[in-house]
Amino acid sequence: MINIVMFGPPGAGKGTQAKLLSDKYGFVYIATGDMFRRHIREQTELGRLAQSYIDRGDLVPDEITIDMIREVIAESPEAEGYIFDGFPRTRVQAKVLDDFLENKGDRVDAVFALEVPEEVLIRRILNRGKTSGRKDDTDVDTIKVRLEKYKTATRPLKDYYREKGVLYEIDGLRSIEDIHAEISEIIDGLRNGNGR
Repeated sequence: MINIVMFGPPGAGKGTQAKLLSDKYGFVYIATGDMFRRHIREQTELGRLAQSYIDRGDLVPDEITIDMIREVIAESPEAEGYIFDGFPRTRVQAKVLDDFLENKGDRVDAVFALEVPEEVLIRRILNRGKTSGRKDDTDVDTIKVRLEKYKTATRPLKDYYREKGVLYEIDGLRSIEDIHAEISEIIDGLRNGNGR
């Protein structure tokens, strides 16, 4: 089993790469943002609660996110691997994920950190907002709040994963195909027993 975390700020291309990798390797793709949007679309209690945080540009509380992740993993016990997109976002979440995987005899094998300058991220998110239907993708101030939250709460996780020896920094300005090829090469090495 291979467990991957797609890491980077909003607009870095995590979802695009995660979907490509899920299609290629058959890993279960766990996108917390997609889960929240589904709940919001279906107007569940969780969806309304998540929307109130998202509208302010805040992160959804750990307890809600972690329970949703556990539910998805429990529904796919025979998976070849998991790709986490949008999780973990804090050190607390990272430790919870580590503990959860360790209890299953597993671990995070690779964290792919997509590096993209802030001005490019803002432009990408605004462009995405034209078709995504996401309110938080159309307001520059909300986008800046999201990027600031990433810098203060999430970016420090790079050091956490660097110390574990599983962090791979990826230039996110290259083409989708070039990024996918680089990440695939690393995953193939992990699957063949190299780099573990």
